[in-house]
Amino acid sequence: MATPLEISQLGNPILRQVAQPVFNIQDELLQIFIDNLLATLIRSNGVGIAAPQVGKSCRVLIVASRPNARYPHAPIMEPTAMINPQLVSHSGEVVKDWEGCLSVPGIRGLIPRYRQIEVEYTTREGQRIRRELSDFVARIFQHECDHLNGLVFLDRLESVRDIVTDQEYLSRLVPTQTVA
Repeated sequence: MATPLEISQLGNPILRQVAQPVFNIQDELLQIFIDNLLATLIRSNGVGIAAPQVGKSCRVLIVASRPNARYPHAPIMEPTAMINPQLVSHSGEVVKDWEGCLSVPGIRGLIPRYRQIEVEYTTREGQRIRRELSDFVARIFQHECDHLNGLVFLDRLESVRDIVTDQEYLSRLVPTQTVA
């Protein structure tokens, strides 16, 4: 049974380190770690998570878009573990949208990201995949890849005026009812 892990918070030095490549994909400990990483993601209502966020310096991330309390309008996709992921190419179009982070609780930032990207990664079964991602799923991938490179979403802010609390962000999604 998978065990959720503790999430490293902003200020923990591991979040600022470049994660190390994975060489032995079939290693049993790596496979258990991926299961635990997924359990952590599910418990925390995230849509993506990277190994450094749970204190492990390796190039593993999970993209798992789905509607939840933190992202009520997220599209549904099968959770995908990506080992040694790479951004291969991207569109010229950059879109700003709100992002949050399990390692930076309580706030969101308006972050520019490429709208469409082409990525490569190895699956947990050892298969090399190349695929295109767009919109919210592309945003998740770019956010999690930043974690593998020692960056957090705050590093991509264009202005500190582009920060809001989670409460404010979520209140903008759900209009308040007026009583007549």
